[in-house]
Amino acid sequence: MSRSYLMTMPLHAITEVYGEQGLRDRFAQEIEAFPEPGRARLLEALALASRLHRDDRRVREPYLNHLLRVAIRIIRYYGVTDVDVLVAALLHDAVEDHPAELSGLPADASGSARTEGALAALADRFGVRVAELVRSVTNPEYDPERDRHEQYRVHLAASLARDPWARVIKVSDFTDNGVGVIHTTGPKVASSAAKYRPLVPMFRELIQRPDTPLSAAAREHILAQLDLADRRFAAILDD
Repeated sequence: MSRSYLMTMPLHAITEVYGEQGLRDRFAQEIEAFPEPGRARLLEALALASRLHRDDRRVREPYLNHLLRVAIRIIRYYGVTDVDVLVAALLHDAVEDHPAELSGLPADASGSARTEGALAALADRFGVRVAELVRSVTNPEYDPERDRHEQYRVHLAASLARDPWARVIKVSDFTDNGVGVIHTTGPKVASSAAKYRPLVPMFRELIQRPDTPLSAAAREHILAQLDLADRRFAAILDD
């Protein structure tokens, strides 16, 4: 596999053909020209994400593949080179999925204590801005008496409305889950479509806000991806 060939491949194609190592190689090429200490911070964040998610899987692949695609997409297709944003992209599920391991708190500590401890650990290691970006894309504990998907939508709308850079991370995450739904199998296909389809109008509106820190070309690319995701959700659910 040549370096130039790898750079031409869609991210899910790299995943299918070359797996995690292919995505790692692509990420390394994407950040090759980043000046220090930014490049070192990105590699440190990738190492932490690799450790935290080492045993995690999405239906057919290591969970790390998803995190790599989210970060690469932000660089390549959104034109963003802000290291804090990319570090947060690599770690965007760390607090939600591994708060105890990050915080170092005992198993009997409350969920909120572990979450705050995990965010504090990220702030100590990568800076307050990274921790706050991760906070913005981390789901809270939900009320079991209320609809989980509705609570997710309400939380996301409020969180992304107040944090423009978090929108960049979350829309890449959403694209990976939404447009990438065709790479999923089993019951998760329909459940993902039902969860994500109502979010498409919200993301369209957020991406077009004047304070969203993206170029016109990046916005057009994202809107086209949202349209594609919506068509795929409709095909799954209407069928």
